[in-house]
Amino acid sequence: MSNNQNILQGLGLVEELDEQAGETITGGAEVFTVRNKTGYYIPYSVDGKITNYPNPGDSAIWTAYSGGIIKFDKDSRSGYEDYKTYNLADGKVYEFQNNNSTPGNPYDIELYSVA
Repeated sequence: MSNNQNILQGLGLVEELDEQAGETITGGAEVFTVRNKTGYYIPYSVDGKITNYPNPGDSAIWTAYSGGIIKFDKDSRSGYEDYKTYNLADGKVYEFQNNNSTPGNPYDIELYSVA
């Protein structure tokens, strides 16, 4: 063991460095799927990157390296903006669906975890 490694180990930094190296090797990535099950065009972003798959019926598999934060406009009407943000979980499948729990607003959509 080198003198530098002994010093780092004495400071308790070896485990932290090993953990950071492991995250770098694996990329710290989260992979999840987002589907649009509505009849609306839903532009959204993941970690600030805007999707290329906002159309009804579209599906995208995302690999996120910055937390997997999705942001979308939950009101599909033109001229109305009401953004929601969620932190998506690794390995999950999410779907945009009509939110029927808001009577009187057929344009309200929500993102649901389905698998």
